[in-house]
Amino acid sequence: MIGRVLLAAILAGLAAGFIMGVIQHVRLTPLILEAEKYEHVAHGHGAANEAGIPQVGEHSHGDDVWSPAAGWERATYTLLTAMLVGAGFSLMLAGVSILSGLSITPANGLLWGLCAFLAVSLAPAIGLPPELPGMPVAGLIARQGWWIGTIICTALATWLVVVQSTKLALAGAAVLALLPHVLGAPKPPPEPSALPPALAAEFATASIGANLVSWLLIGFLLSLALSRFEGRPQS
Repeated sequence: MIGRVLLAAILAGLAAGFIMGVIQHVRLTPLILEAEKYEHVAHGHGAANEAGIPQVGEHSHGDDVWSPAAGWERATYTLLTAMLVGAGFSLMLAGVSILSGLSITPANGLLWGLCAFLAVSLAPAIGLPPELPGMPVAGLIARQGWWIGTIICTALATWLVVVQSTKLALAGAAVLALLPHVLGAPKPPPEPSALPPALAAEFATASIGANLVSWLLIGFLLSLALSRFEGRPQS
């Protein structure tokens, strides 16, 4: 049983990640390349965050930092990374389903994806929008701590709304959902940036939209895969 769930989650995540990789290459990579032009002017080197997740690491400007070459090499690494991320997120969603005892079905797969998007992508992006190379950022530990805390609070709030639905649960959900934003995300240092604000805003919007599509795909494809695999007779 567990083996079939894991296989279904991996296959669904790889498929969703492949589509996400194509979206990233077509929609996000051109914005990253444009931002790197401004970063080259200021620092000489840039590190791209193509997944639209601002907490994965600090931007580095050393001369020995490797990055894939433009063209097929960058497209290939973007696609592979997106597929691995998709598989990981799909496994996470399947794990939540098992631990909570709530099934992911074709009838609610999109809802699972939407809830995951709210917790993992949208809520953290309110305080820490997806970052382009060259943008000033706060310290890594502070950003990671706030990002993880926001995901946990939002996920618990979503669970209370969907599963409990009592007045007390709804009040608790509201407190949990608002708590990270009341405390506030860590602020970047007041450093000047040559990056046009319009470009940063376009990237943040496109990244959030791409993440929405990605999570909906993961929820939908995972529900189909689980339905298919769990429907097979046991050997």
